[in-house]
Amino acid sequence: MPVYEYCCSACNHQFELRQKFSDPPASECPKCGGAVQKMISSTSFSLKGDGWFKEGYCHKADGPKPAACAGGSCCGGH
Repeated sequence: MPVYEYCCSACNHQFELRQKFSDPPASECPKCGGAVQKMISSTSFSLKGDGWFKEGYCHKADGPKPAACAGGSCCGGH
């Protein structure tokens, strides 16, 4: 289940809720009962270093490159 972040517009209390995609968004602050807004937060997913993409996901070292990948930016210009 995803974790959503909310911020209260009355007291600026920030909190997280684990909710299903089908659950309605939170509407009131658990601290003061004020109205809340869903915050946009950064994801914990990131690709760093010489990982899966650079080492073969885009093309095989011994095979031909796909047309979309031929010297393009998807593989670091290789």
